Amino acid sequence: MATPSEKLAQSLEALHALQDRGLVAIRSGDLTRTHRERLIKGGFLQEVMKGWHIPSRPDEIAGESTAWYASYWDFCAAYLNERFDQAWCLSPEQSLSLHAGNRTVPRQLLVRAKKARNNITHFPHGTSLLDVRASLPDERDIAKNNGLRLFSPPSALVACAPGFYAQNPTDARAALSMVQDASDILRRLLEGGHSTIAGRLAGAFRNLGRTRIADEIIETMRAAGYDVREKDPFETRPPAILSARETSPYVNRLRLMWQEMREPVIERFPKAPGMPKETKAYLQQVEETYLTDAYHSLSIEGYRVNRELIERVRTGNWNPDTEEDDRNQRNAMAARGYWQAFQAVRESVEKVLQNANPGTVADEDHRVWYREMFAPSVTVGLLKPADLAGYRNDQVYIRRSMHVPPNREAVRDLMPALFELLREETEPSVRVVLGHFVFVNIHPYMDGNGRMGRFLMNVMLAAGGYPWTVVPVEERDAYITALEEASVAQNIAPLTDFLARLVPQTPAAC
Repeated sequence: MATPSEKLAQSLEALHALQDRGLVAIRSGDLTRTHRERLIKGGFLQEVMKGWHIPSRPDEIAGESTAWYASYWDFCAAYLNERFDQAWCLSPEQSLSLHAGNRTVPRQLLVRAKKARNNITHFPHGTSLLDVRASLPDERDIAKNNGLRLFSPPSALVACAPGFYAQNPTDARAALSMVQDASDILRRLLEGGHSTIAGRLAGAFRNLGRTRIADEIIETMRAAGYDVREKDPFETRPPAILSARETSPYVNRLRLMWQEMREPVIERFPKAPGMPKETKAYLQQVEETYLTDAYHSLSIEGYRVNRELIERVRTGNWNPDTEEDDRNQRNAMAARGYWQAFQAVRESVEKVLQNANPGTVADEDHRVWYREMFAPSVTVGLLKPADLAGYRNDQVYIRRSMHVPPNREAVRDLMPALFELLREETEPSVRVVLGHFVFVNIHPYMDGNGRMGRFLMNVMLAAGGYPWTVVPVEERDAYITALEEASVAQNIAPLTDFLARLVPQTPAAC
């Protein structure tokens, strides 16, 4: 007779077979009742609504949102396909946000469908789906994205509500920047006789600096006999004119977000004290901060470390073979890696104190920080050597966050853009706050992003003459909440205020 462990293993094999087929939204009929009940009891399956489940991890705390947010878009695609059989499409506004690279989980997802009942379906953690009976775009105007049915960018721009531009200016401008030629837009405007929309789009393109497209829309519509009156739907002028040569919506959205967030940071963050006169004294203070910094930074990430372990690792007085279990070994490897990475970051700090451009230093050195951070784990076999090569090759999710980091292809566009922004930035405070926020927002690695982001922050702090600053583990919740507000609501003020409060108001070395 099979033991309970053997029975659970059989159920896990059944779940694994479904996941091998790419299923994320698992219906009750996909598993036998016995398998389903075992998996739910073991914490490997989580109910979303009656008859629908998603995979989860048994170590998640009851009520935690991570599994839901990580599965959200895949679940919605499967659920909507099952319910409406391809006769559905996300709203033009949500389509534009997704095209612009914004995959934040919405509080309410608006869906158009032929068989919709204008009902709200409640999902976990305060999220919901509203299906409305409304016209769908032609099949040629449907863009498919990881199972989701979206309005194509041109058709979404024609169909979206006027308020979208004022309510989501960054997403709207990033989506507009994807249009390289007026022809696709004009075809839809002329076919529908949309003179009012034509005037709004012409105003939107002109706001973005795309004068040629704006003029072509106006002139072509008037030539076809339509009375077009141009009107700018945005409430503000763009913080930056985007290059027509940049085709990545992710990069354009990043540049827009950076420029929009600059002023709040400058207003709220203390002025830079200026480069310290005594480089050696500054570096000595950095060294003296190591023990405290390592303890708090590792603890924020969930590693169980104490000052004694950190000190033993730093001095080499440790032996991973004597650790009690894998978890202790991982903690020791994390502490050793942090020590090695800290030394590499110290060298980067020294470069910026010698007036090297901090963006260039971070660009050239951050891969070294990462390799040093995880080299000990490779040495003992916890990671493979290939794990040290480049940015992540898979999707990653942030625990309990509604922010979904960009896909791996976008990361390769975004990281060079981040370092270019850091090189171009003239305000030290902006490099500090936005450098840290954007790095964590992109989440370029499978692990270590928080530690890397704080290392980057401290290199930028040094470039402004600010002292090395530690984020205390006791304030982890406030820290994570501020990052979430910046990622989900594009409100940088809480994170700026949080970091400003931590940074000592006097230079570390005069």
